[in-house]
Formats: sequence, C-alpha cells, structure tokens
Amino acid sequence: MTCEHAPATEPGSSVTPREADWLTTPLTADLLRGALDLERTEHGLLPHRLPARARAQCADGQLAMAEAQPSGVRLVFRTRATAVELDTLRTKVAYQGAPARPDGLYDLLVDGRLAGQASVTGGNVLMVDLTTGSAETRPGPVGTVRFTGLPDRVKDVEIWLPYNEATELVALRTDAPVEAVPHGGRKVWLHHGSSISHGSNAASPTTTWPALAASLGGVELINLGLGGSALLDPFTARALRDTPADLISVKIGINLVNADLMRLRAFTPAVHGFLDTIREGHPGTPLLVVSPLHCPLHEDTPGPCIPDFSRLSAGTLQFTAMGDPAERAAGKLTLGVIRTELARLVEQRAADDPHLHYLDGRALYGEADFAELPLPDQLHPDAATHRRLGERFAELAFGTGGPFATRGA
Repeated sequence: MTCEHAPATEPGSSVTPREADWLTTPLTADLLRGALDLERTEHGLLPHRLPARARAQCADGQLAMAEAQPSGVRLVFRTRATAVELDTLRTKVAYQGAPARPDGLYDLLVDGRLAGQASVTGGNVLMVDLTTGSAETRPGPVGTVRFTGLPDRVKDVEIWLPYNEATELVALRTDAPVEAVPHGGRKVWLHHGSSISHGSNAASPTTTWPALAASLGGVELINLGLGGSALLDPFTARALRDTPADLISVKIGINLVNADLMRLRAFTPAVHGFLDTIREGHPGTPLLVVSPLHCPLHEDTPGPCIPDFSRLSAGTLQFTAMGDPAERAAGKLTLGVIRTELARLVEQRAADDPHLHYLDGRALYGEADFAELPLPDQLHPDAATHRRLGERFAELAFGTGGPFATRGA
C-alpha cells in the first residue's frame, strides 16, 4: 500500500480518468468517532473535543487550540475500496524563532491494523510568539492525503487524524462505496488529562498513550486530554458528565502546578466538585483518578512553569519552574502535595462510592523510568515513553484485578 500527498481538486475543475469513477461520500457524524461536537465551517466539518456550550464559557487561546486538535478522533467506515482520498484544511502550530515542527501524521488502519501513514500539505499556520504570548493565523490552501493499494475486499477502515493539528474535513473520496460501521460491543473509555494525555511528542495519533492503552484494552477511546488545560474547569466536568461512557478516568495535577492556578485550599473542593459533576451523569461507572507522573521539575517545586528560550533557535525547548519549595507552607501546589491530597480524597469518597479508584501516576512513570527515559523538555515524554505509559496503563487498569478489568472485554 502506498501513501502520498495529492493536490486538492477544486470544485468544478477537471479530473483524471482514474479519478472520474471515484465516489464522494458526505462527511457526517456517523462516520466520525472521538469528537464531542462537529462545527460546520465554510470548508467542511471541524471536529471539536469539547461541546459548543463549554467553548463559549472560556476565551483562553490555549484551550481553544487544544480542544480543536483532534486527538483520538478518527473516521471509521466499511468499504472494499482500494484507494482513499481525504481533503482537509489543517491548522499547524509554529513558534516564532524556532525550526519548523514536524507535520502531523494520519494513521490508516485496516481491520484494526496499521496499514499506512501520511501527512497533508498546505493549510493554515498558527504562529505563536512565546515571548509575548501573541498568536497570528496565516491562511493556506486545502490539502489532500491519499492512501492506495488497500486490499480488495470488504474491510473496516479507520483514518486517525493528527493529534496536534486542528483539522477541517473537506471531502472523502473512494473508488468504491462507503458505509458507516455500527458500534460494536466494545466498551467506551472516556479519558481526561493534560498534554501528555493529549499526545505531546507521541509518534502518531494511534501511538499516544491513551490510544495504545485503548487498543490493548479492547475499548473505544474518547480522549479529552487537553494540552495545558486540565485545570478542573466546571465546563469540562459537565462535558464528561454528559458524554456516554462505560469507563472514565481523569488525570489531575500537572497543569495546575504549571499554571500556578490555585492553592491547596481551592484544590480540594475543586476536585470534589469535578468528581461530583461527573457522578451526576455516571453514578455507577468505574471512575479512575490518576495522579501525576514523576516529573522532577515540579515534584517539590511549585509553579509557575515557563519556557526556557535559550536553546529555542537550535530546536530545543525546555521548561523551568519559577516557584520556591518554601511556598508549599502557604498552600502552593507541587506534584507531591497533589498526590497526597488526591489519595486522601479518593479514599474518603470511596467509602460511599465503591466504583471510585485511585492510581498513583508514578506506577505509570516513576523515578526509575525517568532515569532510563528522561523527559526531553523536562515536562513531556518522548515516543518510547508513550508506549511504556500505554502498556502500563493497560496492564494496571484493564488487566486482571484492575478497575476496568470486567468492563474492557
């Protein structure tokens, strides 16, 4: 099978004889999984991972960027087509003064197995100046990603969208008819977390740690990992409450320290409120609270966390903590403080909620893991670490004796 870029065909333009026999399938909600909302744009459909009501309640640019990046969102259809084209308009993030970031990848799965990868050209560029916090969108054209050489038989095809590029879906073309795939008997796992759950620095959309864990656990993923935005926002809790799911996990902590958003006095009732809201819609669903991974930068040092620009021109971005460990006495949060409080809080609630569980994030990535696979920028894992996280979570959550074990078949 081959994967390639192709120029988008403008409406009304001529096509080659090979293309003349292709079918265009309307892009509709029944072909998409992993999105909570679909916005109709002038180009097509823009998947969102937060509903419109939630988006209307926060004007933060970081959140807007993160929730529009379709981590875990995929097209799913049944066909005997041997060739597939998808026109999209991406919005790629770039940083002023830094080398260009790699293009986002599309993963093509045939009957659950990776069968191809490709990127799309063109698109918009969101240019971010980290020194001022300003951002400017530079418009670009629609591009096309093409997969050919697919097996000539009826099969289920999944196209996982890039986790790090907002992606407007413009047109889907195939050389055989397409139909939606009914949802099977697999359970739905709804996960919320920070940029690590979002997929930061993973190799591709199906190799973010939640996608890997979902594959190993045999479940359908809805990924509400929101880079920089796991901040106990009430609108995110309501989105989790209102989304049908069989299994739910929430990973809490690192962004609260990064942003120096609240003190311990506010943190405890905020977590209670977040979990209370989820329980309004999912009173008996297995709910797993996951504390932060090991991260030396913030284990005992509060935020805020800021970028270190000294090596940005060489393509290296690292982060540094600006807090003082002594400030913990005044209620400033560190990862250690958060883990202690989350463990206590979950134990307290579990007395009346037998389906509530706790997982220490250091069981997924601890000191020994950091020594072997350090965080390249002091905050985010690399591709190898995403694989380890996915395998560990699958074992601890979906494996024998895990909180999701009886629901993940």
